Amino acid sequence: MAERKEHLDGLAVSLLVACCLFWGLQQILIKATVGEVPPLWQAALRFVGATVLLWIWCVVRGVPLFSRDGTLRAGLLAGALFAAEFSCIYLGLRDTTASRLTVFLYTSPFVVALLLPRFVPAEKLRAAQWVGLLVAFVAVTVAFSEGFGSATSARQLRGDALALLAGVLWGLTTLVIRASRLATASAEKTLFYQVAVTAAVAPLLSLALGETWSLSYSAPAWGSLAAQTVVGAFASYLAWMWLLRHYPATRMSSFTFLTPMFALVFGVVLLHEHLTVQLALALVGVAAGIVLVNRKPSG
Repeated sequence: MAERKEHLDGLAVSLLVACCLFWGLQQILIKATVGEVPPLWQAALRFVGATVLLWIWCVVRGVPLFSRDGTLRAGLLAGALFAAEFSCIYLGLRDTTASRLTVFLYTSPFVVALLLPRFVPAEKLRAAQWVGLLVAFVAVTVAFSEGFGSATSARQLRGDALALLAGVLWGLTTLVIRASRLATASAEKTLFYQVAVTAAVAPLLSLALGETWSLSYSAPAWGSLAAQTVVGAFASYLAWMWLLRHYPATRMSSFTFLTPMFALVFGVVLLHEHLTVQLALALVGVAAGIVLVNRKPSG
């Protein structure tokens, strides 16, 4: 069984920052491409490619994917939750901005902090850490209130709601991974369940929604899909699965509140999205929350 650590060390922090940086950019890539490549067809292409890459990686490294180790049921459940999460993300980005979606998506730590200690007592948070989560929650509520009363409120609120649902689904996926036999499975196998199930589900959902399938897209669109596949769905998620095996999930999940900050910067710079006072305050709030959650106890 993999050695677990009680706190995030330099390696963990470096990997998390790198992952969060790309995940902030990832929403921008999806948003910029969704006008050309339908959302669930875009997800299908991405996760089919990631499944192939991961399978090749495992073959080369001799990592067994199909051995009987008691993870099948939990793996399929994690895969279904993961597929639902990304369906919400891709559909949500049709209706709301990338920076807003990312803020709401990262309500996931609340789900992890509330539920995981019931199954893994070592993940229990202290009072100061709960204060940090509450600060971040209030900040997200401030950002959410911005959508009421605007000219496009119905569409924007639908996108925001899908983002919030995606955050809950991400939290539940983390819960399944940490509280089941998947906690002792290899990072590769844990990720394979998720990308493979999504690769199977996304095309079916795309067909059900009547999306038009094509492979004739512009070079920027293919570049976006390549980055989403190779860096996002393969490399960064493999790193995340490895981190879940070695470090506390509650601290990791709260640390990912950095992603909305990166998404905001990329959204403003690359997509010229409007920087509002509420959204800026929300990002300050989640930053304060992450500091409180990850601060080591005195003494």
